[in-house]
Amino acid sequence: MLQGAMAAEGKVGLMMNVPRDRLDSVLALLPALLKPTISSLADSDWADVNTILDESVVRQIIPRLKAAGARGIVEYPLNKVID
Repeated sequence: MLQGAMAAEGKVGLMMNVPRDRLDSVLALLPALLKPTISSLADSDWADVNTILDESVVRQIIPRLKAAGARGIVEYPLNKVID
């Protein structure tokens, strides 16, 4: 558990809604631990994207994500990252 807390230090989660026709553009911008998680939404024209990234890049990446089509972007803190 301690290692999980240390692994989460300096990282945040981002989740956002993305039109499916803009998904490739948004995914090209996103770093992730492995790959971003993509989930279906009730509206089949949209997808939910979740990823974990270094907090230091959030300020630069959010405007780029918005320009690429992401909406409803939420940044959240992480307590632990268990590998």
